[in-house]
Amino acid sequence: MSAPPYPGPTPEYAPPNSGYNQQWQAEGPPPPQQYGNGYEKSPYEGGRFKPKKKINDPIFLILFVLVFLGFAGLSGYIINIWVKSGGLGGGLGKAGGQTGTSATLNRSTAFLLLFITAAAIVLSVLYLFLTRMFTHAIMHITLILTIALNIGICVYYWVTKYWSGAVIFTVIALFSVLSYFGFRSRIPLASLLLQVVMDVSKHHLSVYAVAFLALLIQAALSVWYTFTAVATYTAYTPGSSNCATNSCSSGKVAGLIFFETFAYLWTAQVVKNVALATLAGGPYGGWYYFGPKENGQMPKNPTMAAFGRASTLSLGSIAFGSLIVTILEIIRLILNMIRQNAAADGHPVEVCLYCCAECFVGCVESLVEWFNRYAYIEIALYGKSYIPAAKDTWRLFKDRGIDALVNDSLVGMTLTWGAYMIGLICSLFAYLYLRFTAPSYNAGGSYTAPVLLFAFLIGAQCSLTLSSAIEAGVSTIFVGLGEDPQVLAMRAPQLFGMIAERYPHVTSGVPRESY
Repeated sequence: MSAPPYPGPTPEYAPPNSGYNQQWQAEGPPPPQQYGNGYEKSPYEGGRFKPKKKINDPIFLILFVLVFLGFAGLSGYIINIWVKSGGLGGGLGKAGGQTGTSATLNRSTAFLLLFITAAAIVLSVLYLFLTRMFTHAIMHITLILTIALNIGICVYYWVTKYWSGAVIFTVIALFSVLSYFGFRSRIPLASLLLQVVMDVSKHHLSVYAVAFLALLIQAALSVWYTFTAVATYTAYTPGSSNCATNSCSSGKVAGLIFFETFAYLWTAQVVKNVALATLAGGPYGGWYYFGPKENGQMPKNPTMAAFGRASTLSLGSIAFGSLIVTILEIIRLILNMIRQNAAADGHPVEVCLYCCAECFVGCVESLVEWFNRYAYIEIALYGKSYIPAAKDTWRLFKDRGIDALVNDSLVGMTLTWGAYMIGLICSLFAYLYLRFTAPSYNAGGSYTAPVLLFAFLIGAQCSLTLSSAIEAGVSTIFVGLGEDPQVLAMRAPQLFGMIAERYPHVTSGVPRESY
């Protein structure tokens, strides 16, 4: 084997004639492998990698298709109106921004958000490469940045006399400072885990192919959503020149933007989770249960096979889980807008209540999204429907005792922080662009908040889509560790040894019947 590529340890594979890596005839499945505890295992046990040929959760599949088609039809109709009106003027730069209509968003905003999408792609790729090169350091940096951001917001709110926000962020800042000392000791394990996953991906270029394809689809979806949202403001905002031929009202604009945002977020979640299921059921799952492809045991084209299952038979189940997260995200966005309106109207008590509600919904959303990731892996490996996959995921966590291990992992926080930072950078870029160009529609600053929100969503979604490729590997290892812990001892001995030292109960075998 070639020299280990930088930065981390290339997984130490077992010899081709041991354990899961025993050879078998090409026309048949691998023989069951026997471990020291007396029970045998096969990579295909329980229907793994060979699910039943049936469409799961068809109701949610139909609902998702209808919502997507509805968004496509609405977008085509509204963009047609926008094109006929010339986008209500506007263009690039300061001169272009001041030539458009002053009633609503114009073509200048579309150009801005196109730049935002391009910046989000570049920043997402850059952050992934930096994480790959400086894993341990970036995990420390993300923890420190989290504390610094919370303290900075806290100080800002005290200085500006925003008392309700100041009290809340004081508590958050204190909690983040105290939690740092607990997380710091867990960084070595999380760092090694992330390095192993990244090194596995080096042996499977399909990991990056799927990630970049998902990122490009996400970017195209963001561009589509951008033009649709801008065209909606153009077509139906009261005072627009299009109101001569269209019925315009603020309520219609709000309703259409709500549906468009809902469809965009749901579709973005589905795209991201289809990519996750493809990687979990393809290269990562294949690596864990069959060994490296160099040993010749991995099925042919595992990534394409996994993508075929995720995009057809399991698409309804993925849409089901994605819908739950989308609803929570919509609720959080609504609470955020209400909180901002309450702050503008000078109601500190309401601001405090809505801030607490937003924080609670955000925590629930994060927990559901974290849990769903493991449910999607069950779906990818076994072809289960969403509810059985969710139940089996919960039972797996309880019976195998890996819930503590998952909570110890800092990988998700590192990648999520990167998405948050990229979203903030995109919002900052949008703000500076608005300040520099001073478009006519934003003379009073009334459209600053929506534009910044659009920029943040685009940046964060693009980054999360790309980083989900790495999270898929981390989560697949956890699921495999719960089902067959001894396999990891052959795949990555150093990682297994560190886990066994810190969590000895996790690495003990549990009969399949209990799961």
